[in-house]
Amino acid sequence: MNVIFMGTPDFAVPILDAIVAAGHRIVLVVTQPDKARGRGKKVTYSPVKEWAIEHNLPVYQPDRIRNPESIETVNNIPAEVGVVAAFGQILPKEILDHPKYGCVNVHASLLPKYRGAAPIQWSILNGDEYTGVTTMQMGPGLDDGDILMQEKVKISDDETGGSLFDKLAGVGADLLVKTLDGLEKGEITPVPQNDEESTHVGMIRKDMGKLDFSAQASVLERHVRGLYPWPGTYTYFEGKSLKILKAGVIPDSELTSDEKNAPVGGIVRISTDGDGSIAVRCSDGALTIYALQLEGKKRMTASAFLNGHPMKVGEQLG
Repeated sequence: MNVIFMGTPDFAVPILDAIVAAGHRIVLVVTQPDKARGRGKKVTYSPVKEWAIEHNLPVYQPDRIRNPESIETVNNIPAEVGVVAAFGQILPKEILDHPKYGCVNVHASLLPKYRGAAPIQWSILNGDEYTGVTTMQMGPGLDDGDILMQEKVKISDDETGGSLFDKLAGVGADLLVKTLDGLEKGEITPVPQNDEESTHVGMIRKDMGKLDFSAQASVLERHVRGLYPWPGTYTYFEGKSLKILKAGVIPDSELTSDEKNAPVGGIVRISTDGDGSIAVRCSDGALTIYALQLEGKKRMTASAFLNGHPMKVGEQLG
């Protein structure tokens, strides 16, 4: 089939590879405009644009896909199907109706759960046991179209936002190819979503990374994993930002009476054995820090950090 592809981040790249490997033809790549990033404000391409350039494919970058000129540009390209993966703009009805089989969205959750932005991170933050990928027939609303196919994926105990992102990108690529094949053969029956079961999640913000030790240790540990690698989680030590890169949990039942009575944010245990650890009192249990990074320094194990920055039980973080 001739495919118009719309996407922007790394998540979309394995899907592009899978479409080509399955023998379909990508006739147009639509992605977000280039952005200036970093301290030097260097203009960078989206991962999808980089892929398109490497494969000598035409690229279109509309500021607003709903503008008449944007609609005309896309709809002037004949195609059997549109494929959308984390594009970042809501498509107008004119584009949705343009291809023979409409537009298919690859969404990184088990819809109707986690409509909206950042479903990958939120599945970890909320402590879900499973997540997955949904291919959906796109409608005019936000992630509310009919479900075409789904695949369930278990979230491992050490899953991070980054590792789950990579895992679901691969699952999404395979599922999209199966979906295109099923549509072409007429073997898929779209299933409407149950709006009453839907949940909506917002974007991940940089300020979400600051750890509040008055929360439960299990909640903070999920934040460390879910917000890694971006925006990352952090606290403060001696007036400097301290990134928390890997952590665990000590339940309340395993704390001594003195440790239970320690103020939240207080260090209750320190170990330099092996990679070492620093345990910090939370409202319930303690967060055990195994890897961290002090402002202006490189990533370190807790043991290496303690060698250069001695800490004592009773000191406060935050």
